[in-house]
Amino acid sequence: MEFQEILSQLITQLEAQTILDWSITVTALIYVYLAARENVWCWVWGMVSCSLWAYADFARYNLWADGILQLFYVVMSAWGIYSWTLGGGRKANKHTNNESAISEQNTLTISTLPLKYHLLIFVAGSVLTLVLGYIFEKFTPTALPYPDSFITAFSIVATVLTVRKILENWLYWIVMDALAVFLFAARDAVLVAFVMAVYTVISIFGYLHWRRRWKSQTAEL
Repeated sequence: MEFQEILSQLITQLEAQTILDWSITVTALIYVYLAARENVWCWVWGMVSCSLWAYADFARYNLWADGILQLFYVVMSAWGIYSWTLGGGRKANKHTNNESAISEQNTLTISTLPLKYHLLIFVAGSVLTLVLGYIFEKFTPTALPYPDSFITAFSIVATVLTVRKILENWLYWIVMDALAVFLFAARDAVLVAFVMAVYTVISIFGYLHWRRRWKSQTAEL
């Protein structure tokens, strides 16, 4: 597909956007931007965006795996709010009287995973991709079962890592968002593909921002 044809399709789809389409686009961009800034409000916007996106996947794009993934995101958003605010940190010593110390200990901080864990994640994600790909190819009318399932499997992993504030979550998102550009482009959803390209850029920013924060936190220990 030539650039002029892509641009023409993008303009056409922009003109055809409904309120639902714009709501998905705007709320999704707000979510990923706030997540990159390590702002807990990202999860609220994520709930809204993913609920709307799931509906679009099922009703318009025939991407069942991605639709189920969006519903999973809604649930994970609730966990994200809890994890980033109340459930993330070490429990304070019961004998302490320092309220600020308690607050700091209950706040989830950015951490990293050793390489061996990422190797295990890759193996588990690959197995899940094959299982989901078979299921969706066999029992659903999804258009691209295995590419869709690959993105689904590793996006699940990336979401869990995001909720737990694992730095490398952004590396997974960079890859998955970039692949999603091609997935939606293959379905002629040029505008969604464009949004995923923006996601990719913001994910790079998110990784760099979180890495600076992680280094700062490490230096303070």
